[in-house]
Amino acid sequence: MDSRQPLDTQAIGLMLVLCLIWSMQQIALKATAADISPILQIALRSGIGAALVGLFMRARGEPMPFSDGAWRPGLVVGCLFALEYLLVGQGLRFTSASHTVVFLYTAPIFAALGLHWKLPSERLAPLQWVGIALAFGGIAAAFLGRSHQGATGGLSSTLLGDLLALAAGAAWGATTVVIRTTRLSGLPAAQTLLYQLVAAFVLLLAGAAVLGQTTFHPTPLAWASLAFQSVIVSFASFLAWFWLLRHYLASRLGVFSFMTPLFGIVLGAWLLNEPIDPSFLTGALLVLAGIVLVSGYGLLKQLTGTLAAQR
Repeated sequence: MDSRQPLDTQAIGLMLVLCLIWSMQQIALKATAADISPILQIALRSGIGAALVGLFMRARGEPMPFSDGAWRPGLVVGCLFALEYLLVGQGLRFTSASHTVVFLYTAPIFAALGLHWKLPSERLAPLQWVGIALAFGGIAAAFLGRSHQGATGGLSSTLLGDLLALAAGAAWGATTVVIRTTRLSGLPAAQTLLYQLVAAFVLLLAGAAVLGQTTFHPTPLAWASLAFQSVIVSFASFLAWFWLLRHYLASRLGVFSFMTPLFGIVLGAWLLNEPIDPSFLTGALLVLAGIVLVSGYGLLKQLTGTLAAQR
């Protein structure tokens, strides 16, 4: 029997904090891009995060994952994780942090499509297909609605960055599918996280060198961002997320995923003075509505049933 419980005030409060932290990832990367290249920063944070997770696992007496038979799917999710953040790092060179976080968080849509194809238990309901249609309609609105704005060169650069962020969302969705459909689904979450962080450290460090993204001016802002990314994002926030998954229903937690891009839009405008054009905002709201319908279908179905029973 599933012992996980519905959301309470503790879970809701923690999820709001996590969504705020995750939305700040791209803000911090963009704000410090002149001091430390985004790809290099993500590589370094992954290495530090991997060391912290390894120490945490050792303190808890958990075995290191690299000697068991799960290393093959672990390598796959590690490569996908590295690809996701390689695309994020490159995308931030061309587009805003708010655009990046919205397109990155289309991942639940891609994951739902992949799981629908791979797992009979994850077949999409009609309302979820409506959510997917809304999300892709929002993506189209965000991409196509700005064709009249700005110079051609500037627009093409922004569109390139947006496309890279969208591809990063697809890579994240693919990571979820691999985890759910392989031996990784039965492993402790910290082991899967360690696969991802180690692969990201190695591959992104190499990627930063190949792409010439190795700028590092050790300013106080650069160090503060790296500490935030390493300790708060890559270590503490992911462990808190996995704790929530062990104690609360994942379908309920997933509903809050729309809060991260929402926070990202607001914080990007506030902290980085990023413009928010109407077409992008319209598209973003459609994407968020689609995410709610896809990820929150179970909760919506339960609420509908409860209301019907009360009549």
